Amino acid sequence: MNPRLPYVLLVGAAVIIFILSCMLLSRGRRSPSCESQSSVVEKTESMSQSMVFADLTPEEMSQVVRYLQGNLGVPLADASRAKPSDNCIASVDLQVPSKAEVLRFLDGGGARPAREALAVLYFGKQAEPNITEYVVGPLPTPVYHRDVTVQKYGGKLPYHRRPVLGSEYKQLGGFLEKVAFAAAPTFLREVLEYDRTNVAFQTTVPHGFQSGDRITWFVLFQNVSGFFVHPVGLEVLVDHSSLDMSQWAVQRVFYNGQYYRDMVQLESAYVQGRISVEKVRKAPWDGDFSSMKPRAPSAALFPLQFEPQGPRYSVRNNQVLFQAWSFAFGMSVSTGLRLFDIRHKGERVAYEISVQEALSVYGSNCPGGMSTRYMDGSFGLGRYTSPLVRGVDCPYSATYVDTHSVSQSLRPSKRKASLCIFEQNLGSPLRRHYSNLQSLYYGGLVNSALVIRSIATVGNYDYVWDFIFYQNGAIEGKVQATGYPSSSFLHGDGLRYGNRLWEHTLGTIHTHFINYKVDLDVGGVKNSLVAHDMAFEMTRAPWSPEQQIERPRLTKKVLDTEDQAAFRLQSKIPRYIYFAANSKNKWGHQRGYRIQITSFAGDHIPEASSMERAISWARYQLAVTRRKEEEPTSTSIYNQNDPWTPTVAFADFVNNETITNEDLVAWITAGFLHIPHSEDIPNTVTVGNSVGFLLRPYNYYDLDPSIYSHDGVFFTNEQDFTACEINPLACLPKTASCLPNFPPFTFDGFQNM
Repeated sequence: MNPRLPYVLLVGAAVIIFILSCMLLSRGRRSPSCESQSSVVEKTESMSQSMVFADLTPEEMSQVVRYLQGNLGVPLADASRAKPSDNCIASVDLQVPSKAEVLRFLDGGGARPAREALAVLYFGKQAEPNITEYVVGPLPTPVYHRDVTVQKYGGKLPYHRRPVLGSEYKQLGGFLEKVAFAAAPTFLREVLEYDRTNVAFQTTVPHGFQSGDRITWFVLFQNVSGFFVHPVGLEVLVDHSSLDMSQWAVQRVFYNGQYYRDMVQLESAYVQGRISVEKVRKAPWDGDFSSMKPRAPSAALFPLQFEPQGPRYSVRNNQVLFQAWSFAFGMSVSTGLRLFDIRHKGERVAYEISVQEALSVYGSNCPGGMSTRYMDGSFGLGRYTSPLVRGVDCPYSATYVDTHSVSQSLRPSKRKASLCIFEQNLGSPLRRHYSNLQSLYYGGLVNSALVIRSIATVGNYDYVWDFIFYQNGAIEGKVQATGYPSSSFLHGDGLRYGNRLWEHTLGTIHTHFINYKVDLDVGGVKNSLVAHDMAFEMTRAPWSPEQQIERPRLTKKVLDTEDQAAFRLQSKIPRYIYFAANSKNKWGHQRGYRIQITSFAGDHIPEASSMERAISWARYQLAVTRRKEEEPTSTSIYNQNDPWTPTVAFADFVNNETITNEDLVAWITAGFLHIPHSEDIPNTVTVGNSVGFLLRPYNYYDLDPSIYSHDGVFFTNEQDFTACEINPLACLPKTASCLPNFPPFTFDGFQNM
């Protein structure tokens, strides 16, 4: 044995111990924290221009309520407890000033428009009950109110058109429990094991078959988590058209494929053994198969995104600034998220982009399912905007904004963290090229975009609403659908209307249609609509005339009238259709913004339907009309409960007026057909259920504006691409080695329920 070997081994061991000690010590050192993100949202007292679009503050809402209580000369009940025969305030929202007033203020140095509120009131305690809309102002201290109902709608609004208040649904629940169910105690006890707590109801709309009806099917489910997919087979039709609740009555009953006159007849048939009973296995409180509780334990944490040098956007009151973008945002009680005064590089490209409506039309062999046509704006896409969960609904480090509303109450309600804003690295290049011919280089730009998001939970469905701003000047409007599928009790020929999801659960076929208003102002207010597309032409090769070449050529057409610019849902639409400005770019082309729709919609309800005009916006994938103050929305919250005599019929907007060199609005409809399937249990995923539109510069600039982004990467084979001054990515170990300042997790979504 070599006598020096033990010394060599000892020295080697000491070196290894030293290295390990250094590694452990280095791990123990905490990386520096990233730059603070706490000062992103600024609430300022100064009246910036964007505040002309700002939602009402809680203080302003309270002032409006107090003013109405003291100046209408009638008592106003709290809508949360109101009877149908009461007067009450249904909602208070911002009255957006006219576009002409706003542009004089924003662009012409004119006076700031008066700040006003729009209040919707139900007058049930009158000789002629009606719905009235008042404009109240000026805020913050109102001194006047104007009845604008006739001006807006051409006449008074009948009381039966009013959206159903939460208090009315509570009263209907009480009617079912105390009156209807009391007539069938044996059936309910033995078949449903009814104990007053173990059933849940889902309402259907519209309420009947003709104007004046207020007759609703109530579908019964087991009252468990995810009850929407636990039908029990019983459905009850209630006539609640009378303002005297003692006059409410059951009109029909449906159980397991059979119809009955009322609950008394159902009870009698059951006691006499003349009913085919299909008893549903009682589900545990967590819903069993419908539970969203994970079936696997937590493991390695999913990837997180953070901003090593702090956010690159700012939020000041209702205005967002991001690189070359700026816009104002707001939340309408009925239509949800909306944007105003959208500018890129300081120039306005759109005056308004807003959600208008979300429609679902269902099929089933059960009465509730087959008669359902949800117009979610009448329930309130803004009212049902839900609190957002950090790290799931939005990135953990996003900026979260509270919203407020007065809806079915006398007091403002706060929706904590119901809107989020964040910059997102989409994990792919916005553009890139690797050159291995002639010169050797790489050039690219990360696709990092700003997202503003809200999520509305309307009954069983959750709609994720996004507006996305890209560095090349493009804007995307997108909606993703998730939540629970609606279902019917599986019986008879049910599989004609969907797929079986569980033992007694039929996932019912339905359509989704989403309508947007896009008021583009490209290079100014006056625009024209132009279509570019392609056609193949046959020609002889000039250098070889005996040979034929088929070559694509550009086709061009100016669409002069609204009729030409109204494209039916399943019709062919020009692949390049754009708003053209009266100015040209450096290369002599009209500057434009192109509309590109992403949709795989089902079929629209037949136009012969008695209720089709109420949803006639869904006839069109795109309709471009002249902008008019008297046509602010494509639909109305009153259409849901009286679609047979619609308060607003979009079809009337399309009346062949000239649209050349006019202020134009694009009404965009995107949608998808949903045939629920077993993978919709426990609930529906967003993957594949995403539709919307893009607004893309089309010769608007002289070159791609993203070339001026600070995020660009470029290096050649002759450069040292490991040097920070050449390639900023080489600096990431230094610039992005901080620890993100993640705030503590909080959630206020279960408070004040």
